[in-house]
Amino acid sequence: MKKILLALLLLTFTYNITAQEDQVVEVNLPNQTTYQFSTLIDIEASAVKSQGNTGTCWSFSTSSFLESEIFRESGEMIDLSEMYIVRQTYPIKAWNYVMRQGKIQFSEGGLAHDVINAVNQYGLMPESAYSGLLNGSKKHNHKTLVPELKKVLDAYVKNDKNAKQPNWKKAVDSILNVHLGEVPETFMYNGITYTPESFFKMTKVNTEDYATLTSFTHYPYYSKFVLNIPDNF
Repeated sequence: MKKILLALLLLTFTYNITAQEDQVVEVNLPNQTTYQFSTLIDIEASAVKSQGNTGTCWSFSTSSFLESEIFRESGEMIDLSEMYIVRQTYPIKAWNYVMRQGKIQFSEGGLAHDVINAVNQYGLMPESAYSGLLNGSKKHNHKTLVPELKKVLDAYVKNDKNAKQPNWKKAVDSILNVHLGEVPETFMYNGITYTPESFFKMTKVNTEDYATLTSFTHYPYYSKFVLNIPDNF
């Protein structure tokens, strides 16, 4: 209840807070009540980024978490590529969709563990190596990406080898390259040549340190189960 009330306060009142580390902050609400807040733990985060016209909040939020973890461990703030994770996740989504004959959701949505799984399998890249923006674009726009992918997949599911594009994996890869760009095999970062796998190793992120938690009550607390929501593809 306290969390809900705090959220309502934040939504109801508009106020400005200006603070530096270890500075006491005074917040004056309309009823003249004064509260004082002091920094106890400051979890560093990279600059806020726009996901643009995409449904990839899962990649942006979890990548930001990993950036904070890298900073906590190494003191270095690395701008990770959210779209590299997205680019590597779509083929997994497509395979899952085809294997289940189109009976599941195929969309832009995802969850935090999709990032962790992609990192384990494909490594990491910095934003400077793979932005997912082409032809001078400044903003992500995936409005037509999923419809194009789904058209290929649905045609294959319906017609199998008689489909217009029977090699659906190659077609999916081609569409992703058109929208997001080809993934480089190697790249430079701070004067050193990396692969996605070696870059991941350099960050010293240990994906085994993290677990996804939920509070659904149809299973006992502290038990493991499949999260039965559409975005858990």
